[in-house]
Amino acid sequence: MIELRTPAEIEAMRPAGRFVAEVLATLRDQTRVGTNLLDIDRRAHEMIRKVGAESCYIDYHPSFGASPFGKVICTSINDAVLHGLPFDYAIRDGDLVTLDFAVSVDGWVADSAVSFVVGTPRAEDLALIDTTERALDAAIGAAVVGNRIGDISAAVAAVAHGEGLSINTDFGGHGVGREMHGDPHVPNDGKPGRGYPLRAGLVLALEPWFLQSTDQLRTDADGWTLRSADGSRGAHSEHTIAITEDGPVILTDRSFLGVS
Repeated sequence: MIELRTPAEIEAMRPAGRFVAEVLATLRDQTRVGTNLLDIDRRAHEMIRKVGAESCYIDYHPSFGASPFGKVICTSINDAVLHGLPFDYAIRDGDLVTLDFAVSVDGWVADSAVSFVVGTPRAEDLALIDTTERALDAAIGAAVVGNRIGDISAAVAAVAHGEGLSINTDFGGHGVGREMHGDPHVPNDGKPGRGYPLRAGLVLALEPWFLQSTDQLRTDADGWTLRSADGSRGAHSEHTIAITEDGPVILTDRSFLGVS
């Protein structure tokens, strides 16, 4: 069921969005060569406990997961792009890292992801990250009253196809509210003018993610981590946004922290 939020409810979602933004900015700043993925998860857990938030991940067990996730943040490295289950791994120079984080604050959920390179970057990794960020900007720009879900999907796809990338539509954006995943599904490819009409009060997590040379995924032995089928690297950018009569509002915006 697709639910529309009142202006007061959207205001009530802002603390969750702000907290998610702060955690991702903090963890990205603290992640260096040698940082262990389990330490990233521990730090995220500490920040959740400090503010009394509730993790959306730790007990999460959808049909595609082998077991409850058991951690509070997704850490995807290099050829992993989604649902990266933290494990005992020390980040190396040049690793492409994606952090994906969702919590509930006072009963409202926010969800966001950021990709970045630790240490010495490869030009192609920076280009891939930039493509996801530009695709996210395009998606947000299309998230206006009077458009449809297909307009958001087409905006994402136009950026990806412009860089010669193929697109997997198995996982994409989604509704956000009292739960992390709700209707509607927002694929990263689609036709403009199609799908559910965008109305004021619709809250969505928009999340372009791309792989460098494939659109096929394989699941790790951990039952969660999704990697490219050919070993190429992936990147993922995500914001929770609210559609209003005055335009889209980015609830997980990190710019107030002086970071993108």
